[in-house]
Amino acid sequence: MAENHATATDKPVPYSTGDSNITETTIAEMRELAARYPEGRSALLPMLHLVQSVEGRVTPEGIEACADVLGLTGAEVSAVATFYTMYKRRPVGDYHVGVCTNTLCAVMGGDLIFDRLKQHLDVGNDETTEDGKITLEHLECNAACDYAPVMMVNWEFFDDMTPESATQLVDDLREGTEVKSPRGATICTWREAERVLAGFPDGRADEGPTGGKATLAGLRLARERNWTAPGGRGGSRAPIDSVPGPRPEDQPGRESGTGSPATPDSRKED
Repeated sequence: MAENHATATDKPVPYSTGDSNITETTIAEMRELAARYPEGRSALLPMLHLVQSVEGRVTPEGIEACADVLGLTGAEVSAVATFYTMYKRRPVGDYHVGVCTNTLCAVMGGDLIFDRLKQHLDVGNDETTEDGKITLEHLECNAACDYAPVMMVNWEFFDDMTPESATQLVDDLREGTEVKSPRGATICTWREAERVLAGFPDGRADEGPTGGKATLAGLRLARERNWTAPGGRGGSRAPIDSVPGPRPEDQPGRESGTGSPATPDSRKED
């Protein structure tokens, strides 16, 4: 598991139990997060991720700590922690493995992948393997339909999955093999990922491409055919090459079909 960033001299906070990892360092980091916002309570979401990075879940002690720092009630913090599915009330393993089972991923094989992993890992939905390595969960849309079926490990994408590749992936994770997302990022532990989501960078933000070929297929076609984007009120149009972002031809990933192009007359300049 990832270190909790506490020092040898750290003392538990007064309302921390003997099993809690929330220390004076954690509270100081919570206050640092609150100071980043005009209204301190706006920091509640990253603070809950910070709690998960040290506790492995949102604990009663974590809720009380957030409430104390922000001047909220425990009920107000609990209302947020129980609303969002990324906040867990049960311990999460080293690797949170999510399988998209929304419509497109499901029909492309997501349901088969999820069933295979449940059998292979001997766990149900939102359950953790006995060795504490893998927590399996079916997820709703991951907004990556052009790579269906997709999985996520600690919120990093794995595209075009099959039951076989999914099984190999979880086996590699359990064996401690270094695993990289097809999009470039090295997979860290769930607690390490939660610390990044809390707002404490790990120095690896530039790993991986910003988009794959399937995602950028429309931009590639527009550049190939010299299509232009509609302008503002003045009616001027900007050339596609002026649009910021990576060039599709420079991005790794699978090839995408070109689809049906628009008629040339519909794209001519006025």
